[in-house]
Amino acid sequence: MTSYAINLKPLVKHISDNDLERLCASNPELKFETDAAGNLIVISPTGSENGKFNLTLASQIWNWNNLTSLGVVFDSSTGFKLSNGATRSPEVSWMALTKWNSLTDKQKRGFAPIDPDFVLELMSPTDDLLTAQKKMREYMTCDIKLGWLINPDDGQVEIYRQGKDKEVLNNPSSLSGEDIMPNLVVDLSEILS
Repeated sequence: MTSYAINLKPLVKHISDNDLERLCASNPELKFETDAAGNLIVISPTGSENGKFNLTLASQIWNWNNLTSLGVVFDSSTGFKLSNGATRSPEVSWMALTKWNSLTDKQKRGFAPIDPDFVLELMSPTDDLLTAQKKMREYMTCDIKLGWLINPDDGQVEIYRQGKDKEVLNNPSSLSGEDIMPNLVVDLSEILS
């Protein structure tokens, strides 16, 4: 999944949420995000293997959440208007039910103006590690409590926690939701084999 940041300031001062939603609807073959600086980020579709891995991860988190009913799980097509002004679409995200229920119905239908509690980014072979790490650091400037950056090609997982240093794991067989998502254990054996 290749991404390109486009500075549109010479054409428009600000991309509104409504404009971004219309842009997404008019171009369903692409994924769009904005960063905190207001740059439009165009992301190409992911390859088949990464799509399979992403669904594997999302389904494990969804199954855990279905059993616990602690929150809401979102897929990679979900955009959030983060507290830093960026609109991002993590591969998988989750937030506590009380947080989700604090939103109005209108807010839930658009790019929800809220920071998820958890985000997961899965790198594809064409992703740039420094760009992915920058995105993860951006998440941590918001109210996101836990983030995983999974890099299948290098067999590494970077764990980001609010207010703490990044932790790097080599070929872990599983990951824990820690105290953010109690009793969640995600099996990585298929992804980091």
